[in-house]
Amino acid sequence: MSAASTAESADFRGPLDITRAATVVLDAESTVIGWSPAAAELLGYGPSDALGRPLTAFLSVRPAGGTLPAEASGAAGPGPGPPSLVGNEIHVARTRDGRELLVATATCPLPGAAGASGPGTPDRILVAAEVEALLHWESRIALLQGLATQSPVGLAIYDTDLRLSWSNTAYEREMGQPLAAFRGKRAEELYGAGSFVTPGYPHTLAGVMRQVLDTGEPVLDLHFRGQPPSDPGRDHLWSCAYYRLEDAHGHALGVCEDAFDITDRYRVQERLTLLVEAGRRIGTVLDVATTAEEIAEVAVPDFAATVRVDVTRAAVTGETAAVGSPADMTLLRVAERSAPGSGTPDPGFPANGPTETGRPDPYRPGASPTVTDSPDPGRPDTGPTGSGPTGSGPTGSGPTATARGPAGPGGTNSPGGPGGPGGPRQPYPPVDYPPGSPQNRSLSSGGLVLDEGTLVVPLRTGGGILGLVTFDRGEGSDASGRSPGPDRATTFDNGEVALADELAARAAVCIDNARRYTRERTASLALQRQLLPHHLPPQSAVETAYRYLPADDVTGVGGDWFDVIPLSGTRVGLVVGDVVGHGLQAAATMGRLRTSVRAFAQLDMAPDELLTRLDDLVGQPAEDRSDACGGAVETYDVTTGATCLYAVYDPVSRRCVMARAGHLPPAIVGPGGEVSFPDLPAGPPLGLGGLPFESMEIDLPVGSLLALFTDGLVEARDHDIGRGLDTLGQVLGDRSASLEELCDRAVSELVPGGTSADDTALLLVRTRALGADRVADWELTAEPVSVGRARELATGQLEAWGLEELVFATQLVVSELVTNAVRYAGGPLGLRLIRDRTLVCEVADTGHTSPHLRHSAADDEGGRGLFIVAQLVQRWGTRYTPTGKTIWTEQALPPAEAG
Repeated sequence: MSAASTAESADFRGPLDITRAATVVLDAESTVIGWSPAAAELLGYGPSDALGRPLTAFLSVRPAGGTLPAEASGAAGPGPGPPSLVGNEIHVARTRDGRELLVATATCPLPGAAGASGPGTPDRILVAAEVEALLHWESRIALLQGLATQSPVGLAIYDTDLRLSWSNTAYEREMGQPLAAFRGKRAEELYGAGSFVTPGYPHTLAGVMRQVLDTGEPVLDLHFRGQPPSDPGRDHLWSCAYYRLEDAHGHALGVCEDAFDITDRYRVQERLTLLVEAGRRIGTVLDVATTAEEIAEVAVPDFAATVRVDVTRAAVTGETAAVGSPADMTLLRVAERSAPGSGTPDPGFPANGPTETGRPDPYRPGASPTVTDSPDPGRPDTGPTGSGPTGSGPTGSGPTATARGPAGPGGTNSPGGPGGPGGPRQPYPPVDYPPGSPQNRSLSSGGLVLDEGTLVVPLRTGGGILGLVTFDRGEGSDASGRSPGPDRATTFDNGEVALADELAARAAVCIDNARRYTRERTASLALQRQLLPHHLPPQSAVETAYRYLPADDVTGVGGDWFDVIPLSGTRVGLVVGDVVGHGLQAAATMGRLRTSVRAFAQLDMAPDELLTRLDDLVGQPAEDRSDACGGAVETYDVTTGATCLYAVYDPVSRRCVMARAGHLPPAIVGPGGEVSFPDLPAGPPLGLGGLPFESMEIDLPVGSLLALFTDGLVEARDHDIGRGLDTLGQVLGDRSASLEELCDRAVSELVPGGTSADDTALLLVRTRALGADRVADWELTAEPVSVGRARELATGQLEAWGLEELVFATQLVVSELVTNAVRYAGGPLGLRLIRDRTLVCEVADTGHTSPHLRHSAADDEGGRGLFIVAQLVQRWGTRYTPTGKTIWTEQALPPAEAG
């Protein structure tokens, strides 16, 4: 906008003002005897052209077309023109260049002209202006009138002494009295207790207005908080603007203040901010107690002075939400927070009375203690706790689930806070609301209840109630000692009730998610404990120890697993694996893989062959794996990508054969303490296919240590696998420590917190060897005479071992097996007896056909030998070797020998 247009817009003289309008002096006969420069400018005629001519030469009643334009037709109201032009006459003026202008005119008679009328004598003055300019001026006048009387924005003018000199009607309403009652007062006298809250500006009214007067720089949207005289006791918030007023010569006349009450808008913004903060801070972890504490943290002190969160026992333990009468639910106080000095009576503990924080005092007579030795039934079962420093149990007692209870900030206002770092979490005290209390009414109706300064909102989800949230504003809004928010009251209005309902709805979803997670985690831990080995029976081949730690509460139960499988010939199978993902599905998949590995291992498969069969099983198309009801399984299967390491150790040969499918290689510690990680061929993870699995055979001297583990042990967020492997090697290098001590040290060094983002499995194995006095083997020719020779050798060895009771059965077994080898296979033949916890008898040949047990008919001459053998032994089977096969049997030792 140019300076000329700015000056024009600031000129409030009307278009018919004689100093601006086209002015014509007329005599009694309407002859022009005076012609102003403005008239010459409007119509184009100079004074010489206009003087002496009749007025009708310039103005006519009707235009050339015969009708007035619409804006001057008078259709909008009575009179000769529009309502804003009533009192003025509308004419059509003809300019010198032939144009027609619609003008408004006004006539003023001259004093004394009536007695001296005649040609050439001034009789009256006529002023004229374009109708459009007059309408524009009328709108500006209406604007000023509206600002003064109708505008909702408070306007006030302060002089250079900062005394109020004028205000509009809106400002008078704020003051609650007419302008005359407070004109001349200073700003601080009107709003002495108020202050500006916008940073970067003076805090007082006088300071801001003095700054505007001195600098001439206007300020916009300053937020002023104070109490208007018309509404004492309640804070309001205004958006204010200030600018300097100057006269035509630029001299300061004072300051104009524009103030608009934005209290309602500010409160809406506060509520929106609180909702945004709730969305950001509530539900950060899948834990009921933590979520409840987050609700209280968000609402105190901005929304309420005290917040109490009571959750049903079913929600804490992960059960289904209670539905129906209050008798279906037992409420537990899981979170409570109060602003300093804002404690209010708690109706949930009527027997003991509230403490300063609203909870029962455990030290009062008759009060229930807050810490008990027995586990609280309201808390989810987190599994067995360990006896060692890392929370792991001894070997043979089953894997220990080192899991945390409900986590939370644990502030002083949290009744379920932990008792200290690593300490047990205190149980949640049950609450009992008396009949007629707002909480009891909310439980009965299933809806929210507002009772003066107390608002109770149920936590609803899926048609059930998970608990209650009580918002209490206490006696005042400024109990925390800070400046109260604008329009903060001790009760809740409709908007705040809706906000509390939305907060509770969001919290209910988060608590329900935490409840579902608790239920799934509890079920997963129970399933995992059932599927993992509860007890590792002692083995002659190896000494074992293990640790298992489930993942933390955030990640969830994983699918790590291990097993020790007794095999034929006193051999032992060692396996460790890791399933992708977490949760119930991962635990179930782990159980399926462990069962499959045990089944394949009982077939005496080589490690590479076992992994190949397992890979084929995992890699089946989804349509081939349907559930029991005939429906297809989920598209995503966590078995794909699982890893596994399988090793077979033979205590007779002291050799170990192992293969892996995408898993980390084991750690081997020699008798001298040297640690190595063998370069075991790395096959692909299960289910991916594409590459074959390869085995590696390693000699393990007696006393060697073999460590099988999952990546959760050696990999963490703060270090990579390489660093973890180095730490594990340092721990295992101590030959003086027992396996149990090594397990504890490894877990404490690599998983210092007891849990990590991934679950952890560690299996330590120390190798043994069977002495030569417990093993006897012979080589025989594939001739019929070898049958008798085998019986003699077996009988002599059993007598040497003092096992005469087993001679008869062993002779029958040896005769049948050697006879079958001579008849159906080739030589040479091998006979081996092993005295272990059972008597093992093995016959090896070069054939690759396994005998099958069958029931012979009454007239069959043969086929009963293997059936007789099966009746005499505990179990039997076939083991294939690179040179043929071995048929083996196991017989129970006599009680004296077995003991």
